[in-house]
Amino acid sequence: MKVRVINVASATTRMAFQGEQLTRLGLAFERIEAITPETLSPPRDDASWATWERPMREIEKALYASHRSVWAMIAAEDRPCLVLEDDALLSAKTPELLGALATENGIEHVTLEVRNRAKYVARKTHPSRPLRRLYQDRTGAAAYVLWPKGADKLLARPVGLADAVICAAYNMQSYQADPALAIQIDQCGNYGIPAPIEVSSAPLSQPKPNVSGFSVQQQIRFRRRRIASQIRMAWRTLCCAAVSKRRMISIAPDIGA
Repeated sequence: MKVRVINVASATTRMAFQGEQLTRLGLAFERIEAITPETLSPPRDDASWATWERPMREIEKALYASHRSVWAMIAAEDRPCLVLEDDALLSAKTPELLGALATENGIEHVTLEVRNRAKYVARKTHPSRPLRRLYQDRTGAAAYVLWPKGADKLLARPVGLADAVICAAYNMQSYQADPALAIQIDQCGNYGIPAPIEVSSAPLSQPKPNVSGFSVQQQIRFRRRRIASQIRMAWRTLCCAAVSKRRMISIAPDIGA
């Protein structure tokens, strides 16, 4: 299975760590140059970026565009791909699962990670894989396997935060690795794992844009989209109540070992 790592050129420490980790796991990978606010297309001040639930930070726009560029690559291929952000910390069991998923049919997306938040997942595990059907996630785009059909569905969705776009793609056959095989390094403290390198969250390093810089009409649109998203999420949870359960997903014990 192909492995693609999204990395901005200046993040040399992260890429060195990722290269060492993937080499140790026996996974060949391709580095994908991350899009930056300066290289965004359309430009960061284009009106098309103001179509999510709130104004997006410049780095959030760039991160979404970076993931979208990888989705386009996958959509043009005939096999799944593991997509990683450069701060994903993986389990040694990752290659085994990737090998099992390489020929899997009927799955369009598998998230390997958790971020210390409960998810709505199937009550029963997959009959032959350490997976659970994922019905409602809230966050996380640092480590996931995506199939071409799933990529097509993500490319058809409106602009937004990369993980929010993935989590809201209810028409996608999504699964959760259970136990989870990845966390972002910024989550190490939540799981009692020593961080292999020092990282900070790039999106959170920028303040949220102030909605006051937008027209009253645009502010109303932001609010309506936010409310609609919350209603849609609640309806999704209700519709899947008979087959899903809200639970914390444990992590593989060898993450960070």
